[in-house]
Amino acid sequence: MSNEMQLGFNVPKESSNEIASSEARAVAEVQAAYIIAKKFPRNAHESYMAIIDACKRPYLAEGAMYAYPRGGTLVKGPSIRLAEVLAQNWGNIDCGVREISQSNGVSVAEAYAIDLQTNTRVTKVFHVPHKRDTKKGVTRLTDARDIYELVANQGARRLRACILGIIPGDVVEAAVERCAITLSSSDVPIVEQVKKMVLAFDELGVKVEHLEKRLGHNLDATIPQEIVTLKSIYKSIKDGMATRDQFFEIASVKVTNAKEELKALIDKNKKEPQVDPETGEVLPDELQQ
Repeated sequence: MSNEMQLGFNVPKESSNEIASSEARAVAEVQAAYIIAKKFPRNAHESYMAIIDACKRPYLAEGAMYAYPRGGTLVKGPSIRLAEVLAQNWGNIDCGVREISQSNGVSVAEAYAIDLQTNTRVTKVFHVPHKRDTKKGVTRLTDARDIYELVANQGARRLRACILGIIPGDVVEAAVERCAITLSSSDVPIVEQVKKMVLAFDELGVKVEHLEKRLGHNLDATIPQEIVTLKSIYKSIKDGMATRDQFFEIASVKVTNAKEELKALIDKNKKEPQVDPETGEVLPDELQQ
């Protein structure tokens, strides 16, 4: 069984003998994988149960879904993390991302998934310009590590689609449903889940006011189903599938500045107490202005 998820890059030119040897080794590995898959076919029932058991793990369930807005609705789907677990437990699947070429500041790469038993293959070829959009404009990438991470990130999305094209749809749906159940039946109190979620979103620049605006109520009234949805949104923003502005009205909501509030309170307490002009005594608190 092969579940490779590697990103291969071009290497310096090799001699003709080395290239021939590498190609022969690669062909032999592929042939061996097909032979082993035929000799040891998957047990669909055992594979299905292994997937369901994996989806009972809270950590996996938290990152199992992503979400993005489309046409005024929220579309959800399995994340690359869940897709990897599906491939690993379904078995006899070869999948990964590899670079085909790199020239003129653009990488051409391929994501693929192959069912070694049925010889079903799904591939997606895509182009990745070596640039990154930032607030200061477009930044050209020249560092090999930066290019690798960019191609890997773009490839993960295509790889997810390839894997989901191989795994039976009913198995995928069952895994998604099991992850939702795991999240909604967590042993962690809902209050603690909300606190953890608030801290996670705060790192993305999404404040309590933004979350409450989207939910339409205070966070104290959050229910498990809303936690599941918000975690899907967080996953999408964190992985670069969408931006925070696609989900939250960042600009239209006034964010409370805790430092300014604290300063105002201190200044208020520093004010000189008012006295009665006739008696010279300090006025009671309720008469202070």
